[in-house]
Amino acid sequence: MNLENIMSDLEKKNPGQPEFLQAVKEVLETIIDVVRENPKYEAANIIDRIVEPDRVISFKVQWMDDKGKVHVNRGYRVQFNNAIGPYKGGIRFHPSVTLGGLKFLGFEQTFKNSLTTLPMGGAKGGSDFDPKGKSNAEIMRFCQAFMAELYKYVGPDTDIPAGDIGVGGREIGYMFGMYKKLVGEHHGVFTGKGRNWGGSLIRPEATGFGNVYFAEEMLKTRGESMKGKIVTVSGFGNVSWGSIIKANQLGARVVTISGPDGYVYDPDGISGDKVDYLLELRASNQDIVKPYTYEYPNAQFFEGKRPWEVKCDVALPCAIQNELNLEDAQNLVNNGVLCVSEGANMPCTPEAMELFLEHKILYGPGKASNAGGVATSGLEQTQNAMKLNWTAEEVEQKLHTIMKSIHEACVKHGKEEDGFVNYVKGSNIAGFIKVADAMIDQGVI
Repeated sequence: MNLENIMSDLEKKNPGQPEFLQAVKEVLETIIDVVRENPKYEAANIIDRIVEPDRVISFKVQWMDDKGKVHVNRGYRVQFNNAIGPYKGGIRFHPSVTLGGLKFLGFEQTFKNSLTTLPMGGAKGGSDFDPKGKSNAEIMRFCQAFMAELYKYVGPDTDIPAGDIGVGGREIGYMFGMYKKLVGEHHGVFTGKGRNWGGSLIRPEATGFGNVYFAEEMLKTRGESMKGKIVTVSGFGNVSWGSIIKANQLGARVVTISGPDGYVYDPDGISGDKVDYLLELRASNQDIVKPYTYEYPNAQFFEGKRPWEVKCDVALPCAIQNELNLEDAQNLVNNGVLCVSEGANMPCTPEAMELFLEHKILYGPGKASNAGGVATSGLEQTQNAMKLNWTAEEVEQKLHTIMKSIHEACVKHGKEEDGFVNYVKGSNIAGFIKVADAMIDQGVI
């Protein structure tokens, strides 16, 4: 297996899709020895098969605003791989949504879902629609138009979408309502639903909770814990919110949040009513964090900058892909960071990741460390199928167990001769083996 040839062919087939190519290269670089040592993978041509989505669905979304003007957006669903279960992955509404970006997310989702130990395949979808500044009625009409096209390709045993950037409980409700009307059935085709009609407790916080649980497991390998640690967090959405809550519960002090406008540094720590204020700030639809300093004057705002220059023990990038570059990584290393755990999908550039590994930093890649969200979505599917609801404590206990098992799988496949655990390698190999073996078992179909 020649990696250069594979990537060259893939670039020709997928021009203008850098995130997808980046994600594929990162995985292939770490699994190449496994493939070479196991002839069955080459005999079944698993690599060519696993990097190609099963199908890409693209459609036009026509909707009318409150003034009667008709708009047109693009909608997508990338159903990447269903070897170990029905397709599962979020829907994203944001102007930055592209087919290449969704293919990257669907590819990552395949391995992330595999790591959860739950029977879920990988998918991702979305639209370049921007919900910001839209009325509830406009968002409802868009969601209904989007689902009028997508409903034909999803179902509880086919493809179960969830929320993502720009898609929360409101949007899930509107899409589920349209789906229910079109198919005439009420079942668990979406996760992230309202708690009074099939949703799971702690789902909004779950990705952040899982991220901190994973960081805690990494720290334990060096006799450390989250207690007393200084933590920097990027973003201020659900993942950041959940990460901040759990880090505080485990005795850490979170000192930053960030947005497109810059970052806030609060040396007193972001806890208590400050965490509640994040929800108000996010609900304002301003997408900026500077107002935090108006509410809490001891905090400082740094316009147009990222929080990775702040000295910390643990860094949790929770905003968006490629937000933490080589310069940021060097700042963290110079300031003595112990652990970096990704709450977002691929928030660290390849150069940043390589620097962390070079300096033996505990580094949790997103497909492992942020798998808590989709794991809890899987638990919601289970509750729907069994027609019951678990308590928040039951859901969190199951989530904690899943994150521990993900960490164990990463250690099993990523531990090197000197004892250092390469979590990138470990997560990729563990996820790949499960999916690839299932593909071989099911034949070429």
